[in-house]
Amino acid sequence: MRLVILESPYAGDIEANIAYARACVRDSLQRGEAPIASHLLYTQAGILNDDIPGERFLGIAAGLSWGPMAEATVVYHDRGISRGMEHGIARAIADGRPVEYRSIEGGKA
Repeated sequence: MRLVILESPYAGDIEANIAYARACVRDSLQRGEAPIASHLLYTQAGILNDDIPGERFLGIAAGLSWGPMAEATVVYHDRGISRGMEHGIARAIADGRPVEYRSIEGGKA
């Protein structure tokens, strides 16, 4: 399976964005990929609090640490591109990792 970093929005309408991110993970898996969606993992209750800047930074840094293993960064943009996603895209470009933009058929999940 191809290892990818998955970018989708988290901030804003968190409930809807989590549902969308789950659909993106499913789409990625169905494409034969093994995605890491750190914003889904690290923001779960009891792990990190995205509203605390230091914890948010820690989660972003941990997710981006997967970069050297990833073959691409995939950006699902039906719900827009957040500041966190912009950071992930910039990091992929700086690291020389391909960035692929995707949408889920039919728009929002």
